[in-house]
Amino acid sequence: MNNILVVGLGKVGCLVAQLLNKQYKVIGLDLHQPYYTEGIGFETIKGDVSDFKVLQKASLGMDAIVSALPFHLNKNVAKCAKENNLHYFDLTEDVETTNYIKTLAEDSTKVMAPQCGLAPGLIGIVGGDLAQQFDEIRDIELRVGALPRYPNGQLAYSFTWSPKGVLNEYLNDAKVIQNGVCKDVPSLDGFEMMNVEGQELEAFSTSGGLGTMCETYEGRVDTLNYKTIRYPGHGKLMRFLMYELILKKDLETLEKILTEAKPPVDADLVHVYAIVEGKIKEKMYRKEYFKTFYPLKIDDHTWRAISWTTAASLAAIVELVAEGKIATKGFIKQEEINLNDFYNTSNGKLFL
Repeated sequence: MNNILVVGLGKVGCLVAQLLNKQYKVIGLDLHQPYYTEGIGFETIKGDVSDFKVLQKASLGMDAIVSALPFHLNKNVAKCAKENNLHYFDLTEDVETTNYIKTLAEDSTKVMAPQCGLAPGLIGIVGGDLAQQFDEIRDIELRVGALPRYPNGQLAYSFTWSPKGVLNEYLNDAKVIQNGVCKDVPSLDGFEMMNVEGQELEAFSTSGGLGTMCETYEGRVDTLNYKTIRYPGHGKLMRFLMYELILKKDLETLEKILTEAKPPVDADLVHVYAIVEGKIKEKMYRKEYFKTFYPLKIDDHTWRAISWTTAASLAAIVELVAEGKIATKGFIKQEEINLNDFYNTSNGKLFL
């Protein structure tokens, strides 16, 4: 894998391209000017990423396509990769989009790897690593929160990544395993309280965070779930907006309101928390993983925590495919990626 087309040059896409360009020849494609231009070392092409013909032309001579676009634009990109026999990677959390890509992967001779970001993505790799340490698994509980470091207001949030993506996670049902059976539960439900080093937090169900883990672990665990971490009160207010004011039927208006009211902040953080319980040599154990990530300086530019953790996760998985450390064709499940192999990539090392 020598030549990579990165589609979408927003906050995350620019960093993905920059990280991959250290090892591969990268060309970036977007209709708009890249989010960050100072000192970038990769070539850029201006073009409408929603136009299939533009994608086809830009992908000529490429070995892989990496999409850093919002979930609703990824089907076209994945289709282009399949038709041109290219590896494909994206960040989508959307279940329906992932199912479409799984169908494309059934007879593909190249990798089709959606869900390569933070959640789904890194959290699935961490959860899978903990789970494989057990002889018998009872529970897997995964939690991720991308938050402002210094929250203000009742919503206590800022949209440091796609508002459309956040609302999609809040609206669609979440996959879980309860009593050994895979089922759907409503997002913005299943509230629980957490305490992280004295800071009270809440967590609730959201769509997409488990990726393909329900399929992988059904029949093997009693409980599997993913919840998003927020500051207390956030979930209740979002339920009010979406269901009491019925803005779930006008997501365009809700997105505009939230984007203007809660713009991104530079001082953010990302909590990643995984718990697995089960038996090892007939004895019950509980294993945990918890880390908080903060903004990081990469190549003289400081990137928000949500941006670099998402971009580095995706770039690390591209490295693993390029090096033959994971499957080089078909659909990639994040939970089957070895965590140590992930850490041993040049981009995975950023998480240590």
